[in-house]
Amino acid sequence: QVHLVESGGGLVQAGGSLRLSCAPSEGTFSTYTMGWFRQRPEKEREIVAVIGWGGGSTKYAASLKGRFTISRNSARVYLQMNSLEPEDTAVYSCAATRSYLSTDSRDYDYWGQGTQVTVSS
Repeated sequence: QVHLVESGGGLVQAGGSLRLSCAPSEGTFSTYTMGWFRQRPEKEREIVAVIGWGGGSTKYAASLKGRFTISRNSARVYLQMNSLEPEDTAVYSCAATRSYLSTDSRDYDYWGQGTQVTVSS
């Protein structure tokens, strides 16, 4: 079964930056919409950002206030996270869907295991 693999998580201080990366265990998802989700402690999973298969259309959670940027190339999907805050601490997961630009996690068919991002004050 094909799955996604995330990397780039870690521990950073408030105000710092991280760049997450995601790639499939095999093959490609070049024709899929790709999304980043996160699950903060004691909260439900929420959308972070979504990017269409063409790479030119994106959606973001309004609460992120432009601090995060999603991008993709032929092989990987990225999430650039700037001005990180303690409330950004979460497990960040990459996912893929055939539903164009969907922000509903129920539409996503392939998931990674997640990567932990911890932001200290």
